[in-house]
Amino acid sequence: MKSAVETLNPTRVKLTVEVPFDELKPSLDAAYKTIGSQINVPGFRAGKVPARIIDQRVGRGAVLQEAVNDALPRFYGQAVEANKIRPLGQPDVDVTEVPAEPGQDLKFTIEVDVRPELVLPDYDGIQVEVDVVDGAAAAADVETRMTALRQRFGTLAGVERVAVTGDFVSIDLVASIGDEEIDSAKGISYEVGTGNMLEGLDDALVGMATEETKTFTAPLSGGEREGQDAEVTVTVQSVKERVLPELDDEFAQLASEFDTLEELQADVQAQAERAKKMEQGVQARDKVLEHLLDNTEIPVPDALVEDEVKAHLEGESRLEDDEHRAEVTENTRRAMRSQFLLDAIAEKEQVSVGQPELIEYLVMSAQQYGMDPNDFAKAVDEGGQIPAMVAEVARRKALAAVLEKVKIVDTAGSEINLNELNLGTDALGYDDQHEGADHDHHEGHDHDHHEGHDHDQHEGHDHDQHEGHDHA
Repeated sequence: MKSAVETLNPTRVKLTVEVPFDELKPSLDAAYKTIGSQINVPGFRAGKVPARIIDQRVGRGAVLQEAVNDALPRFYGQAVEANKIRPLGQPDVDVTEVPAEPGQDLKFTIEVDVRPELVLPDYDGIQVEVDVVDGAAAAADVETRMTALRQRFGTLAGVERVAVTGDFVSIDLVASIGDEEIDSAKGISYEVGTGNMLEGLDDALVGMATEETKTFTAPLSGGEREGQDAEVTVTVQSVKERVLPELDDEFAQLASEFDTLEELQADVQAQAERAKKMEQGVQARDKVLEHLLDNTEIPVPDALVEDEVKAHLEGESRLEDDEHRAEVTENTRRAMRSQFLLDAIAEKEQVSVGQPELIEYLVMSAQQYGMDPNDFAKAVDEGGQIPAMVAEVARRKALAAVLEKVKIVDTAGSEINLNELNLGTDALGYDDQHEGADHDHHEGHDHDHHEGHDHDQHEGHDHDQHEGHDHA
């Protein structure tokens, strides 16, 4: 087989392929066998019909079409490999010559979008500035974490006073429009101030006492009349306040693996400091990526952008929303540019992905989707997405490799060493979830939502069994 490549533009090429008859013959023989098994010719057993009879019955053109359709993907793959191109999306194929007689060649052309060749900037000398870790903010973070931990182990006690923000109330609700009752519910448990129910409910509840009733106007949040204003009557059945446990050694033993409050507070302090460092790292990551994007010429295929945007808008049923289309188009272009950039860096840095790194990424992705890791891995494998996930991990490692070489300083002039955190390649790796585009059918990305999080061993516990019970 002979092939040649012509560059049409930085993101599209044309392959011209010539296949000798001898290389096509196995597919031609297979086509005769397939068609022969599908037709019934008197005097011949199924699958034993001679080629000349098949040509008479169905025509040699049909056989050639079957053979060419079978062979094209294989020859296309060989041409891609021989010319070292990296195709994106679906190719446009044009068969220009079919071997009507033995000895003639199969000739075809293919146009396909490709990943562009990039000239990377020198990132060894990059310097980025991040926010300084403010001592007061760090102390406030520690206090917030300790308060949240105490709240998880809090108890509820009934009170003989009006409700205030932070109290837990049991309420009855009735929503009406005119004389028609639209909906009602009884015995709803609600924390005043959370703002996750009806608009205006929090304002109404503050200052209400047990058995008091109040009416306010609010738009309905669901049902056939969603969005319409309704008269909502709320009745308070009980008011309870959260009682937090004392900060002592007993609490430390209840809420953690530590024996003393001092040990628990020291651990929470370390977690808070790590979280602040992580924030600096995420800020550095974003600034480094932005610098590289601003200083690298990265063309993107317009057709692929349009396909992505259309799929995105169709999924949201917003094809006619021109303003949103412009936003999605911009985000899609940036996402593609980021992917092409990091692929090029991964090649330059000779990034490899080990099985433990892939497993770690699969486990985190499974957590994001609320799936069992084994079930998620099976679904990914059956969907043929493992190579795409390997590529995604490589992109994360590529950006982490750049971060190791740049200089990071805070606004006070102090140099920041992210390596001291032992974050691993994924903690500060590339995250394209914010780009607003779905590239799965081209790039196979999984939009990880675990970027930059500090998985505090205390914060991650589920202590809901302590919350919402009346232990008075």
